[in-house]
Amino acid sequence: MQGQLKKMSGQLASPILYDLPLNDTKIPLNPFIGQPIKLTNTGKILCLHCGKAIKKTYNQGYCYPCFISLAECDLCIVKPHTCHYAAGTCREPSWGEAFCFQPHIVYLANSSGIKVGITRATQIPTRWIDQGASQALAIFQTSSRQIAGLVEMVLAQHISDKTNWQQMLKKTAEPIDLPERRDHLLHLCAAELAAISERFGVGAVEPLRGDVVELAFPVSQYPTKIKSLCLIKTPEISGILLGIKGQYLLLDSGVLNIRKYTGYEVDFQA
Repeated sequence: MQGQLKKMSGQLASPILYDLPLNDTKIPLNPFIGQPIKLTNTGKILCLHCGKAIKKTYNQGYCYPCFISLAECDLCIVKPHTCHYAAGTCREPSWGEAFCFQPHIVYLANSSGIKVGITRATQIPTRWIDQGASQALAIFQTSSRQIAGLVEMVLAQHISDKTNWQQMLKKTAEPIDLPERRDHLLHLCAAELAAISERFGVGAVEPLRGDVVELAFPVSQYPTKIKSLCLIKTPEISGILLGIKGQYLLLDSGVLNIRKYTGYEVDFQA
């Protein structure tokens, strides 16, 4: 099968069910665990947005003109507290209204240890699967991405907002009492969280009291050492598929971050 790579899609199950998208075809990957697979970079790259043939990608799959012009590639996507919509300088106001001014979730996750993160409400549990989290707990719903980013900044004073991907790929994280950590964080940050709620008004920040979501990944064996594979330096990558976690294929020859090569055309054999 040959086609343009996109990030893997994961369906919540026990274990997670993964598909590898190539163009409009989705290849189920779980049945190939324990089997040899091969991915070959054909040398062709297409921008995810405009479809233009390019030599390299920006921001995981875009050409440079799209990277500097699309709102979805702006810095405020990764730093939502810097949202500049109100200043009238949003790259694409209609896109911002559709994607940023909708309910967002602030969550705690455990992938390589506890972290805080945010995502659109419609991206639960996809975001947790993509991060390789073994546990996750939604703690707030906000009315916009900017507000979620401000809440995240407050909580990130006390816990990490990043995943250690090497540690995530070496083992399943030790269980954490996420509700207990949530309650402790809310106590520490009560005044700052109250100030955000007061600033944006009733309904802008709503506490959530749901259950912890447990996630199990299809991994038969974790690597003891992390060797990162590169489809650019090594156009043909092969090995026994030992597992899938986050956006990584775990092979006996190393680990491959599929999302990193979004837009690349590959030939997949199994």
